[in-house]
Amino acid sequence: MDLEGWTNDRLVKQRLARLPRAEWVFGTPNASIVMAAFLHAAPGGLRFTSGELGAWYAGLSLRTSIAEVSHHLRREAANAGWSEMRGQYRAYGAQLEGRYVDIRGRAGSLPDIYARASYRASQAFGEAVRASDDHGILYDSLRHRGGANVVCYRPKSITAVQQAAHHEIMVPERGRIAVRVLGA
Repeated sequence: MDLEGWTNDRLVKQRLARLPRAEWVFGTPNASIVMAAFLHAAPGGLRFTSGELGAWYAGLSLRTSIAEVSHHLRREAANAGWSEMRGQYRAYGAQLEGRYVDIRGRAGSLPDIYARASYRASQAFGEAVRASDDHGILYDSLRHRGGANVVCYRPKSITAVQQAAHHEIMVPERGRIAVRVLGA
């Protein structure tokens, strides 16, 4: 356990200090999954988060979630120079409580927020929402036409987290994405 504490960045004091103690989730099923979403931030951030602190990103449907994951997996393969890439992923279901800023259907009036090539404006917007009393953002998926996503900034607003099926996703450099259910 001591080694785990020294090497797992979820347990490092500086990372954990970025998340207000009142928002920490523990003692509930899958609490570690929720906390990991916040404490394992992508270094450059994601669409609505800077690299300082992560958030809970989710598709409102499994199909949208798979499209989002596949896009980033394909990008990772391209950056590595690989012709294809595979990954195994666990799906989770959860209830999200609180008030969310809804920008669905507003891509035309918020082009900088929905920009495909730059997260600069969307990260600033997202961090402003995080600093407000709102719990997150509902937004249109750029990877799945007609799909929608949510980003939640408050771990305690993520409840009833349940594990679902494992999926293997294979993305070729070009062409069709393959998804295989591995089990529940």
